[in-house]
Order: sequence, then structure tokens, then C-alpha cells
Amino acid sequence: MSETGLWTGEAPLVLASASVIRRALAQSAGLPVEVHPAAIDERGLEASLAAATPLQVAAALSVTKAEAVSRLMPGRIVLGADQTLDLGGKTLHKPATMQEAANQLGMLSGRTHRLHAGLALALNGRAVWRHVETATLQVRALSAAFIHAYLEAAGEPILKSVGAYQIERLGMHLFDKVEGDHTTIMGLPLLPLLRQLRNMDLLHD
Repeated sequence: MSETGLWTGEAPLVLASASVIRRALAQSAGLPVEVHPAAIDERGLEASLAAATPLQVAAALSVTKAEAVSRLMPGRIVLGADQTLDLGGKTLHKPATMQEAANQLGMLSGRTHRLHAGLALALNGRAVWRHVETATLQVRALSAAFIHAYLEAAGEPILKSVGAYQIERLGMHLFDKVEGDHTTIMGLPLLPLLRQLRNMDLLHD
């Protein structure tokens, strides 16, 4: 089923996300992927979880996505994923404008934040596994001139990323220190996911 021959499932893994990066990460690990984005109101769900921590929000969103798509595709293994940026307990979302991006970078400047990447696998409308992996990132002190130059160079694609950075691209210039697996920072922690898929006999052990 997969190009590497490691996947043993009868059908591809269903990815309940429209993220190009998550799809590319899964495929890079030899997982055959079928994309079916979940049609859920993420901000509405988050609002209903007013007392939840950013980590709990990431967990809840990944489970909700996986179960929503799984109900539409009985018998299939569905992967839901979500990521939150936790700045001292406050959740930051993707900036809507370049000005919002500049504001977010100003908030992150000189501070440490965490990225919580939630994962869930669902079958027949019910989550059968859930997991959250966390990375810690320390942003260096950013001058207003640097923020302006960075946004000019990075352009509007950074509006697709929480925190207004893509660490795999120019976003690397923002940081003094990063602790955590690269795939966690990218939004799809592969090590725990692959371990669970092996436990479910969906990958050769």
C-alpha cells in the first residue's frame, strides 16, 4: 500500500486535515494518506472550552476532527491533528493580517512559548488513541526593524502559521533555542504516531 512497503493496513490512513505540511510529513514516513478535512467550527469549539488550557484545547480539537471524519468513513482509521501556541497560558491563533503577524511577533519577542501538537486516531466515530506532544521555543529579542524586514521577506504565507513563523523557512531566524522534536514543531509528531500505528499492527514492527 505504501511506497516503502511498511504500511500493512488494507486502506490508506485518512487524514482529517487540509494541512499540506501534515500530509507531506505523513507521506515522508511512508504512510499512504487519503485527505478528508474535518468540517468543524474550531474557534466555536475552543470558545466552549473556556477553562481549558492550550494543551487541552489541542487535544480536544484533534479528537473532534478525527471523530467527525470517522463517523463519515466507517471501518477506516482516521488521524486528527491540531496544534496550539501557548504563551504563558494564553493561546495564540494564526494572524489574519500582516499587522496582526507583527503584533504576535512583538508578543513573542524575548519570551519562551510552547507548541502543543495533539494527535488522535479514530475508528467508527470513536477515538481509540489520543496524544499530545510539546515543544518549547525561545524567541530572541526582536527589534521592530527586524520584524518589519522579516515580514517583508517571508510574505503572506506566514499568515498560515500560528505565531507568524514557519520554522522550516525564514522563521528559524527568530529563535535562540528550540527544545522538541522537529515534527512536533511542524504539527505532526511522527515518533508517537508511528509507535501507535505499530501497536495497532498497521505498520511492520
